[in-house]
Amino acid sequence: MTVHFIGAGPGAPDLLTLRGRDLIASCPVCLYAGSLVPKEILAYAPPGARVVDTAPMTLDQIVAEFKAAFEQGQDVARLHSGDLSVYSALGEQTRALRELHIPYTITPGVPAFAAASAALGRELTLPEVSQTLILTRTEGRASAMPANETLEVLGQSGATLAIHLSVHVIDRVVERLTPLYGVACPAAVVYRATWPDERVLRGTLADIAAKVAEAPMERTALILVGPALGTDDFRNSALYDGSHIRRYRGLGE
Repeated sequence: MTVHFIGAGPGAPDLLTLRGRDLIASCPVCLYAGSLVPKEILAYAPPGARVVDTAPMTLDQIVAEFKAAFEQGQDVARLHSGDLSVYSALGEQTRALRELHIPYTITPGVPAFAAASAALGRELTLPEVSQTLILTRTEGRASAMPANETLEVLGQSGATLAIHLSVHVIDRVVERLTPLYGVACPAAVVYRATWPDERVLRGTLADIAAKVAEAPMERTALILVGPALGTDDFRNSALYDGSHIRRYRGLGE
């Protein structure tokens, strides 16, 4: 018996990986985060599968489902939105499974920042503009931020920032980042990327908060800030430069 943690992607059902789809189809138990995982993905569960929405459940109740399935020798498909590597509560669940000696696997999914980048039609890193993407969030009731990971610290890099779970405090985000990036720095908010009700707001640190106020959004929105979001003034990369010698292409080829 194995618990298969599966990143279900940002929303569009067809952005589920083939591996994730096949694992869901093979598991007689399916636990899914119902607040963010689209119902269409559940259609891949086999007939008669036990399908449980974990949105209203506590960690102890979820672990109890794992234990019950383990005792019955039934594999579990555990679905989370986006990718499991960030803000997924994966760590606490796998820790519990290790303590219970229940095996598990992890199948990655398309992350929110990638879906937001696609919605914007922009690369988040550009040569000599930004070569770093920082995934972060602001402090909230659920968790505080380490002292060395505040927006004030991270923003000193000038990197592209993808700020999760923070659209409800976008005024404060703008206030904290403006001294570091400047009022003219490009900014965007992508709400429910790849869902049918996806919304994209583009602006700068000077006006993005006002644009959000005109079209209020819930926490399933990603804030992006950085010069790479709004410039076409950058040099081409060396990757496709004909004069650049690289492993797969000789000089001048």
